[in-house]
Amino acid sequence: MSHLTYHNYEGVGEQNQRNIWYSQAVRVGDRIEIAGQGGWDPKTGAMSEDVDTQIDQAFSNVELALKDAGGKGWEQVYRINSYHVPLDDVAKGGMLRNMKKWCPNHQPLFTTIGVVNLAVKEMKVEIEVVAIDGGK
Repeated sequence: MSHLTYHNYEGVGEQNQRNIWYSQAVRVGDRIEIAGQGGWDPKTGAMSEDVDTQIDQAFSNVELALKDAGGKGWEQVYRINSYHVPLDDVAKGGMLRNMKKWCPNHQPLFTTIGVVNLAVKEMKVEIEVVAIDGGK
């Protein structure tokens, strides 16, 4: 079995590792799995109330976590799971816009789920991904 390495970007990633006892990413060989990323500012943890802004920031946070784990970013993502409060046309539109922006040359597997609540009251989106970094 390949060795597991855990990764946490500066700011919220390191704070969550200390305070909530989880990591932002785990790498097993060429495979990188990213824990659910919300729309928080990665340095301060502040979150906008606007769902589109949270979705945009969550996609940026996924990119940050992937690169922190040694990956190249969204181009290596093959699976996306997203959770939304609420799952409405605004949330769906924000996801589609960002998927086209961040994955212009491929269409990853995608599951989206509407939920009642997420871990933090202000959160409206949480995105987790799986990527393969074959270049290592």
